[in-house]
Amino acid sequence: MNVKKVRIGILLVALLGYGGYLLYTDWNGKTSDQGLRLYGNVDIREVQLGFRVAGRLQDMLFEEGDAVAAGDLLAVLDDEPMSEALAVAEARVLQAQAGLDRATTGSRPQEIQAAEARVDEARAALDNADQELRRQKELTEKKLSSQRLLDSAVATRDQAAARLSANREALALAVEGFRQEDIAEAKAALAAALALQEEAATRYQDTRLNAPSAGIILSRAREPGSMLAVGAPVYTLSLTETVYVRAYVDEPYLGKVAPGAQVTITTDSSDAEYKGQVGFISPRAEFTPKTVETTALRTDLVYRLRIVVPNADEGLRQGMPVTVEVPGA
Repeated sequence: MNVKKVRIGILLVALLGYGGYLLYTDWNGKTSDQGLRLYGNVDIREVQLGFRVAGRLQDMLFEEGDAVAAGDLLAVLDDEPMSEALAVAEARVLQAQAGLDRATTGSRPQEIQAAEARVDEARAALDNADQELRRQKELTEKKLSSQRLLDSAVATRDQAAARLSANREALALAVEGFRQEDIAEAKAALAAALALQEEAATRYQDTRLNAPSAGIILSRAREPGSMLAVGAPVYTLSLTETVYVRAYVDEPYLGKVAPGAQVTITTDSSDAEYKGQVGFISPRAEFTPKTVETTALRTDLVYRLRIVVPNADEGLRQGMPVTVEVPGA
């Protein structure tokens, strides 16, 4: 009777030992007939959203827990200061454009005609001054006029000649138009005005906060009426596209997983299965993180994997532990 009990005890110990060995090897990520089993978590991917400009918060359009799509308008600043600055910038563009048009078009026909009339007037004045100078010379030679009057006539003739020369130059400039340097300066002024207009338009657009991608609002940090500095957080957005799983593989089994490998992902909360693809394998080994759900020794070296899950739904939540099956590994 005692011998029989001893035999039964030995058999139970052997079975328990073998079962423990199988459980250890399975939880340690070793391969089996079904493939390689890994453990990990759904990556937590959050974005702190804020405005690129300072201002007074006018409206918040979503609450915590709301789902948003990429491009949805989330919040709005008071845009009156930006709108006024944009109007000033647009007016400066019009002013610079008018200056460039004036430089490239040249003088109007009426301006050229006026310049020609001034030349004719100066020529007539010079002719009259020449005649008066000749009379004064004749009178002076006959001792009928003084030297002072002759000097005055000479000065008047010289002034008329100078005036005619200046009017001729003005006419030539009117016909020729602006210099190339003036045109280049006008073009540069217009380019600067356009750049300031674009800057003002960008600042005006930045008074609207849009969702960068689809996600869930995790937190609403401010309320309408708040004065915000540049970059002050307004919402925290949890990204839902694309879903990534972070898993780890022990160094001995690294060669059994390759980028592009198809995997199956399951959770403890449902029977749903998700298909994924290994997208990244870290080139650097690290010690097993405490969050990895495996019975491997803490000092074992592992390599981090990133698995892309294109068909994810609400069943995969950020931070959730998952099991990853690599078939045929």
